[in-house]
Amino acid sequence: MKLVFAGTPEVALPSLLTLLDSEHEVVAVLTRPDAPAGRGRVLTPSPVAEVALEQGLEVLRPAGPRDPDLLTRLIEIDPECCPVVAYGGLLPEPLLAIPKHGWVNLHFSLLPAWRGAAPVQRAVIAGDEVTGASTFRIVKELDAGPVFGVLTETIRPDDTSGALLDRLAEAGAGLLLGTLDGISTGEVIPVDQPTDGISLAPKLGVADAQVDWSASAMRIDRLIRGCTPAPGAWTTFREERLRLGPVKLCPGETGVAPGEMVVTRNAVRVGTATHVVELGEVTRQGKRPLPAGDWARGVRPEPGEVLT
Repeated sequence: MKLVFAGTPEVALPSLLTLLDSEHEVVAVLTRPDAPAGRGRVLTPSPVAEVALEQGLEVLRPAGPRDPDLLTRLIEIDPECCPVVAYGGLLPEPLLAIPKHGWVNLHFSLLPAWRGAAPVQRAVIAGDEVTGASTFRIVKELDAGPVFGVLTETIRPDDTSGALLDRLAEAGAGLLLGTLDGISTGEVIPVDQPTDGISLAPKLGVADAQVDWSASAMRIDRLIRGCTPAPGAWTTFREERLRLGPVKLCPGETGVAPGEMVVTRNAVRVGTATHVVELGEVTRQGKRPLPAGDWARGVRPEPGEVLT
C-alpha cells in the first residue's frame, strides 16, 4: 500500500523503520514542527523527521493537523492508508476521510484500557501487571475506534515507563506491519471495542509527578517509575526541587516518619506511610544525576530533616 506515516518522537522510529523495510511504500511523513532543543534552544527536527529526511522522504510539518495546506497535500498524495505512532495531535474528520483504508494507530495499551496520551505511564502508576499494544482505526472519538490486533507485555517490578515503552515500541512495530499487511489483503477485520473496562490516560503534568511521602512505599515506587523519564518524579529539600530516579523498597524497615531521611555512609533511606525506601539517583536543578549517597555527602542533611 502507499502510506503516509505519522509520528514524532523516538518511540515511533521502530515502526517507521519496519515499514520502510517492508513491501509497503512510505511516500511521506507527517510529524510535529521543529521544536527548540538543548541548552541553545535551537530549532530541531523531530526524531521521525530526521530519519525521514535521511531516507529522502517528503516531510510534512504543519503547525497543526487542521492546517489547510496539509489537507490539500494529502489529497494530492492520495495515500491508501496512514499508520500513526505518537504523532501528537488529534486528526480532524476531513483528514480521516482521505485514505481508503483509514488511519491506523499503534496505541500502547490493551484498549479500551488507558485511552489517551500517557497509557504506559498510567499503567505503571496504577500497578498493572500486564499491558500491551493495540492497532485500531482512528475515529473522531479519542482512541475509541475498532481494533485490528493486540499484543500483551508483562510489566516488570522494576520497569520504568521508558523501559516498558521501548519494549512496546519494538514489539508494536511488528504488530503494525502485520495489521497493514492484513488490511491490504483483506484478511484483518477490525472489531469494535467493548463498552466495559474503559479507562483514561491523560498526559502527566509536573504537578502529577510530585512525590507524596505520606503515601505507601508501593505507591511512591510506582509513581516514580511511571514518571521516569518524563515528566520526572520530584520532591523538595530545603526548598530546592530534586528530581528522583527509581527507589528501592525496604519492606523490613519501619519506624521512620514520612519524608524523614536516614543517611548512612552510602545510602539515603526515606520514611513513607508504610516502610522506608532507599533513594536511587538524585538530580539537583541544573546539575547532573548523582547517586543519593554522593548527593547527601554534599548537602549534609541534619538528623530529622525531611523531604517534602
